[in-house]
Amino acid sequence: MSGGVDSSAAALLLKEQGYEVLGVTLLLRPDAVPDDPAGDAADARRVADALGIEHRTVDLRETFRRDVIEYFTAEYAAGRTPNPCVACNRRIKFGAMLDLALEYGCDGVATGHYARVERDPASGRWLLLRAPTPKDQSYVLYQLTQRQLSRAVFPLAAYAKPEIRALAQRAGLPVANRPDSQEICFVPGDDYGAFLQSRGIRPAPGSFVGLDGEILGTHKGIPFYTVGQRKGLGISFGRPMYVTKIDAVRNEITLGPEGSQYSASAVVSGVNWIPWETPPEKLRAQVKARYQARPAAAEITPLPDGRALIRFDEPQRAVTPGQSAVFYDGDLVLGGGVICEKEGEQGVNLYQ
Repeated sequence: MSGGVDSSAAALLLKEQGYEVLGVTLLLRPDAVPDDPAGDAADARRVADALGIEHRTVDLRETFRRDVIEYFTAEYAAGRTPNPCVACNRRIKFGAMLDLALEYGCDGVATGHYARVERDPASGRWLLLRAPTPKDQSYVLYQLTQRQLSRAVFPLAAYAKPEIRALAQRAGLPVANRPDSQEICFVPGDDYGAFLQSRGIRPAPGSFVGLDGEILGTHKGIPFYTVGQRKGLGISFGRPMYVTKIDAVRNEITLGPEGSQYSASAVVSGVNWIPWETPPEKLRAQVKARYQARPAAAEITPLPDGRALIRFDEPQRAVTPGQSAVFYDGDLVLGGGVICEKEGEQGVNLYQ
């Protein structure tokens, strides 16, 4: 229970359905204070009291630092753009927290995510599916293993966000009107530069170069840029220019004109397949290359070492190393992996 309306409503729905519910708040951020009367844990405790359920606070700051913050920092320092929510869900919410739940004698972990889990009676495997609402969050859950999916419960799957707020208001939950968090939870003020500097990363100025290698100007440090970026480059070129590549070794950022921000293919690493232990030799799917991206038709070819090659039917904008590409067949999540580079490049498995 994060102290937000979604996890609070999840606990409410489970209680109404007759489950025995234990509310748990994880202390994750480095600045989290266990007994802060204005903190998330205090809000969650008030909700638990209103629901008449037990509440516990668990300090996982060190685990979160190691498995999420250090990963996030290292990826930005390497010129990639990570998605820490994917790592957090696999390592923390359905990793360390699931282990705790089983120690406590619970059968599984329920969260306020908008997604569905079902068991395929034919194969016996657990499947991850989209929620039938615009709030679907299956994208950030694609790395969950069979063990984790078998213990995952998503009570909000069938609800739209306005319905959840109305439900919480009718139940008189004290967080019913709390605003949703829109930023990465551990980056104060969404200021990536300041956060990375606090972690010992000192962004150094380097060169903007063109597609032909010509020096075009000076950038302020690679952590401040991402592939596909056009605004905020700090230099006017008289025409739109886009970040097409970030080279951390050379401290160079390659810029290109309109059209160069599109990619026809990509390689992903650390692929997690959900419906199969061994995937087909080749398959068709809809691919989301970013959380907010529209699914795009593509052909996927599994490769050795947990990688896969994606060939899009139509070139896609801002296919960004470090982000996740997630594969769908309708509502069914087939799997996904972390975008490393264009075809032929070797990636790193971030999740195994």
